[in-house]
Amino acid sequence: MRRPERVRSHLSGPWYNCRMTKPTYAIEATDLTKSYGKNHVLKGINLKVERGTMLALLGPNGAGKTTTVRILSTLLPFDGGTVTVEGHDVRTQPDEVRRVIGLTGQSAAVDELLTGRENLTMMGQLYRLTAASAKARAQELLEEFDLVEAAERPAKTYSGGMRRRLDLAVSLIATPPIIFLDEPTTGLDPRSRIAMWDIIKRLMANGTTILLTTQYLEEADQLADRIVVIDGGKVIAEGTAGELKSKVGKDRLELTFESTAALEKAGKALGKTVVDTNAKDYTATVVIQDINTDVKNTLAALEREHVKLVSMAVHKPTLDDVFLSLTGKQKAAEPNDQKKEAK
Repeated sequence: MRRPERVRSHLSGPWYNCRMTKPTYAIEATDLTKSYGKNHVLKGINLKVERGTMLALLGPNGAGKTTTVRILSTLLPFDGGTVTVEGHDVRTQPDEVRRVIGLTGQSAAVDELLTGRENLTMMGQLYRLTAASAKARAQELLEEFDLVEAAERPAKTYSGGMRRRLDLAVSLIATPPIIFLDEPTTGLDPRSRIAMWDIIKRLMANGTTILLTTQYLEEADQLADRIVVIDGGKVIAEGTAGELKSKVGKDRLELTFESTAALEKAGKALGKTVVDTNAKDYTATVVIQDINTDVKNTLAALEREHVKLVSMAVHKPTLDDVFLSLTGKQKAAEPNDQKKEAK
């Protein structure tokens, strides 16, 4: 007996049938490796994504982010390790994996000669919806992604942001519980990027599990429940945004003075609390642990030595700091690693 079709808005929550107990993690990769000849792209990646959460995968170009997503979404074979998506083995059960995932890649995968509505309807029919159900689902997605006014226009006339929204809508035609977003906002202007963030937040609010790769650290900071940083095919850090920021260091107080002489005098007054100076901008940086106490003590020390302060600002660690700190350390360690391998 044919299973009855169900066409529901994705924003009303994902649905799928599962006779077995759901695994703890929606996505899990253990000791994942991938090489192209002597080029070892992935060197034992470990990932766990809890159901209904977002994991952001960060790393410099060439770190292995897209390779990881392609493997998880069954598009690329891997050499070693185990990978499961909703309990299905990616290597031995690729069809089952594809039934529970959606994928939005770095470039829009839509037919530019078809209209937005035609793209969505065609994809619905490829998922074996009836003609009526495919049209109904297309209309729902056009409304959800604010594409109704452009629905009858060819996709080639869409702006970059509209194409990305249409591409994401296409990936949601079957209402999958898991979405892979591979740099979905690359090349978008700030307004279009924020619009995409709103759509992603709505998906998350309704229980969708998302794995996101991005070059925008602010994007990961705003959206992700947890973050994994990879470089050189390895996981070099993971945790919440707050946990990763705390690894970089404490808050910093940046002081600006009116001259080189004042900067030098301030250096003597503040002593070892100064961790960095910039002679060009006449600035000094002090690490602080308690804003009230440390700022008060710093100002008192400058006042005792009659050092004129032009301005000051407190800076908290950002994911930019985390990224540069972690990947910088990784690059510095690479020559030593290569020497070890050569022995």
